[in-house]
Amino acid sequence: MSRAGLPAEESDLIDIDELIAAYYERVPDPAVPEQRVAFGTSGHRGSSLSTSFNEVHILATTQAIVDYRTANGIAGPLFLGRDTHGLSRPAERSAIEVLVANGVGVRVDSRDSWVPTPALSHAILTFNRGKAGDDPTRADGIVVTPSHNPPRDGGFKYNPPHGGPADTDATGWIANRANELIAAGLEGVKRVRFADMDGERIGSYDFRDAYVRDLENIIDVNAIARAGIRIGADPLGGASVEYWAYIAEVYGLDLTVVNPDVDPTWRFMTLDWDEKIRMDPSSPSAMASLVARRHEFDILTGNDADADRHGIVTPDAGLMNPNHYLAVAIDYLFTHRDGWESDAAVGKTLVSSMIIDRVVAALGRDLYEVPVGFKWFVPGLLDGSVAFGGEESAGAAFLRKDGSVWTTDKDGILLCLLAAEILAVTGKTPSQRYAELEEQFGSSAYQRVDAPATPAQKATLSKLSPESVTATELAGEPITAKLSHAPGNGAAIGGLKVQTESAWFAARPSGTEDVYKLYAESLKGEEHLREVQEQARAVVSAALGS
Repeated sequence: MSRAGLPAEESDLIDIDELIAAYYERVPDPAVPEQRVAFGTSGHRGSSLSTSFNEVHILATTQAIVDYRTANGIAGPLFLGRDTHGLSRPAERSAIEVLVANGVGVRVDSRDSWVPTPALSHAILTFNRGKAGDDPTRADGIVVTPSHNPPRDGGFKYNPPHGGPADTDATGWIANRANELIAAGLEGVKRVRFADMDGERIGSYDFRDAYVRDLENIIDVNAIARAGIRIGADPLGGASVEYWAYIAEVYGLDLTVVNPDVDPTWRFMTLDWDEKIRMDPSSPSAMASLVARRHEFDILTGNDADADRHGIVTPDAGLMNPNHYLAVAIDYLFTHRDGWESDAAVGKTLVSSMIIDRVVAALGRDLYEVPVGFKWFVPGLLDGSVAFGGEESAGAAFLRKDGSVWTTDKDGILLCLLAAEILAVTGKTPSQRYAELEEQFGSSAYQRVDAPATPAQKATLSKLSPESVTATELAGEPITAKLSHAPGNGAAIGGLKVQTESAWFAARPSGTEDVYKLYAESLKGEEHLREVQEQARAVVSAALGS
């Protein structure tokens, strides 16, 4: 019997002392691919216990980021924040040692506390407001986080001056340089030991105050307060815990932090689908304890460890499918934000629900459909040409009330507050509004699941061509399209999408775990969706030769 959705037991917990000791003691072998820096758009992720996230990695990667900044004429401050994972503080200190030694004006949290990803993106953009694209005083940042990954993992992500996830040109360069430095035994890495450091060489910034007090310019917090919406916010043991408490204080909201505990073992979590501890607010299993309390509040929300993802729980429907909430958010925002440009587009990923397509068409807006990855929305959010960008994995951001940029990274806190605004202004929960959208546009059955895949299989999947799919039918319907590139910008999707008249599936490898993600949707109901998923696995297996 599966333990998914049940509370974690002592046997599920990591040994924090062992984890941190391994961070300092284990030295990666650059000849082993799994022990090299792999700096994708979500940064470098791994575990000290598998020698894939260790002190050597962070020292080299930080120096590589310094070298990248120098090569690109970036000489302003670097904002540095961390989440609540056990490896985050050690990695933050390693980064500070290198940044200070290189004369970088590093700015850490003034309270020596946790920093959500959106708060760091907000800080970068606030500092860079009005600066030219080649201004040498531009700021950038690093977030030390593996996002929703299990407690044993660490993560290290670079956000350039545009505030969002770095593109492949930057991350590829940084990864290559970091691996060169590791192969050279860290020769070329400048470092000042943290214990020997003059504290005056480290700058500070109040991330929380700057972010929270600016929220009134993007969310109608007064409407939420007037309506008396009872909010239950669960940070899932992550970086947003003190932000939610401060939001309640600053804006006088009826808001309860339902789980204020922070513990790097995450012993208070319910287990995810695979019986691992994972802080995924879009997972019914990981969110089981919050869903059980749905009748105590008007709106309940969850965030992952760095708060770039959101989960929305309502009394009438429980945990919303991320796609359903994105459709509602788009429908609401584009009818309640008069300051947005009339021609601003709606951004969605290629694996998001077709209901979104229909909502956008009814709004008379252009759809900007891109591969998976929030980086594709960054230019549009910066210049206002894309007013909303959302991913099916429960990550999104949108513009301020006046149509200017807020963040260029995903903001889970923002999307949670929006759910409360929707209820306050319309009198309907987001799930009630979604039921109305389905009556108008058709009923969607959608699910994202993970399936095991080896690193070699993941590499093959990322490069599949449409021709590698030999099937002509999917769940009783003729296949109408086989896609390896997004229609919005022609970029490769890093996987495959197969669609029929009333259904589709997409498969792409995870960038962080040994699984591939299988997305599927049917307009013929849950039973047909299961058939689509079953045949999709067979199609992918055949294409992979497994």
